[in-house]
Amino acid sequence: MRISNGNVSGTPGTAAVQTVADTAPAEAPRTAAPAAQEALQSAVLKPALQAMKDLPDFDHEKVAQLRDALAKGELPFNAGKLAGVIQRFHGGS
Repeated sequence: MRISNGNVSGTPGTAAVQTVADTAPAEAPRTAAPAAQEALQSAVLKPALQAMKDLPDFDHEKVAQLRDALAKGELPFNAGKLAGVIQRFHGGS
């Protein structure tokens, strides 16, 4: 695979577009035999997946504690910091 920035002319200030070109066919991923793969899923993944399904989506008690602490002024709240974190998470600079 070859990756270029699309700036063929080398002219500074031009918009660069990243392109990807395949130069060789990709290898097929190697996988375990289906029986071995099923055994691994049964022995390891299925109990773990079930344990995750049994967990609540969020801790209702912890949310209530945080809400009460905010209301009482016991937990500092910095709206500017929260806005910055949200902006970074969603791709802002």
